[in-house]
Amino acid sequence: MPEVSSPRMKVAVIGAGAWGTALAISAAQQHQVVLWTRGNAHAQRLQRERVNSQYLPGVALPAALQISHQALSAVMNGSDLVVLATPVSALRVHLQALAPHLNGTPVAWACKGFAPEAGGPLPHEVAQAVDPLIRGGALSGPSFAIEVARGQPTALVAASAHAAVRERMAEVFHSPSLRVYGNDDIVGVEVGGAVKNVLAIATGLCDGMQLGLNARAALITRGLAEISRLGQALGARADTFMGLSGLGDLVLTATGDLSRNRQVGLALAQGKHLPDILQALGHVAEGVYTAQTVVLRAQQLGVDMPIAQAVVAVLQGQHTPQQAVAALMGRGARGE
Repeated sequence: MPEVSSPRMKVAVIGAGAWGTALAISAAQQHQVVLWTRGNAHAQRLQRERVNSQYLPGVALPAALQISHQALSAVMNGSDLVVLATPVSALRVHLQALAPHLNGTPVAWACKGFAPEAGGPLPHEVAQAVDPLIRGGALSGPSFAIEVARGQPTALVAASAHAAVRERMAEVFHSPSLRVYGNDDIVGVEVGGAVKNVLAIATGLCDGMQLGLNARAALITRGLAEISRLGQALGARADTFMGLSGLGDLVLTATGDLSRNRQVGLALAQGKHLPDILQALGHVAEGVYTAQTVVLRAQQLGVDMPIAQAVVAVLQGQHTPQQAVAALMGRGARGE
């Protein structure tokens, strides 16, 4: 991995939500960065106010950070790295738009989840299906957008099968406040990033029901076992799940109150209805949309994921939180 200083590069960040804006703010401290947003009105507001008040209120955009809503081909022209910071549901359509213009430019996707489409592919599987020549990887790990935007210490993982892509992500984002570690196990990194959101909902349910710290510790530990089982069945390495994108991301998202997925679980435990929760949240909670796909892929592989199944049952209204807990606790004794 490179040292903190690296050559100044041109970076295009696609998606001006909380995470895309935070990454753009961070990279703009060292590189030439353009932040692309889909809407003209949003772009004009960002340019005028120099703050993303909708997603990151109170954090000023660096003066050098450019804002654009032009055609993607124009925005990414001459870029050393293209960063896709859209929800996983929008990954395919943006990759399809970008692919004809990449010409070997590395792509980093910052979304976490299984795509809500046939087969429930992981992000790197979506990229391969769009164009096998795409050289890309995942930027993942335990990170709340607001803390990255504020320059608070954070560690991320740059995962790709291509060493050059891992190095490029590190060159762009590694800084005095942001450490970037390379990992060639992209399957493991993406599985960890996807499934931890589902387990964060479960932990929110647990804490919202005031089941105690013993229950929380048990749930997080057994949840990590579920992540590892599914990941290894998909070809990941076991040791990946003891790192930043496994244990680290799970602990942060399950216990940190900035976690949108945890907030969903807390609200469900209070008896609130899911549509009302999501409307009040105002941001995407990926675990809500990923949970069913996680369970389906696990079932196809013969992988047991009782906590994820319990979350799906609650999200779909098949079980109350109390019934889900009773079902989990009523499982027969077995070896760890």
